[in-house]
Amino acid sequence: MVSIVGIDVENQIAIPKYQQIALDLASRIVSEEYQEGQKVYARSSIASQYGVSPETARRAICVLDDLEIVVKEQGSGVIIQSRKKAKYFLDQYNKRQTISTIKDKLLESVARQQKEMDTLNVCLTELIEASEHFRSMNPFMPYEVRITDQCRFLKKSIAEIQFWQRTGATLLAMQRDNRILKSPGPYVALLEDDILYFLPQDDSPQRVKEFLYPSNPSGDDIE
Repeated sequence: MVSIVGIDVENQIAIPKYQQIALDLASRIVSEEYQEGQKVYARSSIASQYGVSPETARRAICVLDDLEIVVKEQGSGVIIQSRKKAKYFLDQYNKRQTISTIKDKLLESVARQQKEMDTLNVCLTELIEASEHFRSMNPFMPYEVRITDQCRFLKKSIAEIQFWQRTGATLLAMQRDNRILKSPGPYVALLEDDILYFLPQDDSPQRVKEFLYPSNPSGDDIE
């Protein structure tokens, strides 16, 4: 692998050999190993130095010649013409490689997140199935419901909404700000993001959910 000053070719996207050689020669010019006006190896010498065919060496020289970094002399090698243009060539290459690297990292991140989501979905499915199975075996397994800004009793107390009288459900606990309030009293108001844990009278949570979030409001909200 060609060693290019300031460029980690090993970790870059694969590029043709002649471009690697052109980059290496440009980096030597930028580092002033080769001076402007200096004559460097003939095509056969460059091919021997890099272990490539004369045609590959010729293509590398043509790249630098097209960019006016060097000037070809028929049968006598090349003359270093512009260190400034050699630096510009390297800078542009590094920018392209940086963009490619960022793109690759983004694609890797998306793929990793998708894999994690697939794993999460499998775990959630297994958890739901296990919870339902456990609930069928344990009638005292509580249900839960989250209070959102759509709840018609937001900021009203348990006593005000007559929770037990209207749902037949026993309120066991309430989670608020990562704290569990066991057996919350009748004067605790419902706030957004609260989670209620309850045991329904008929082992169905639907009545509680319909009470808090009626699909067809009848206008009988408690004042």
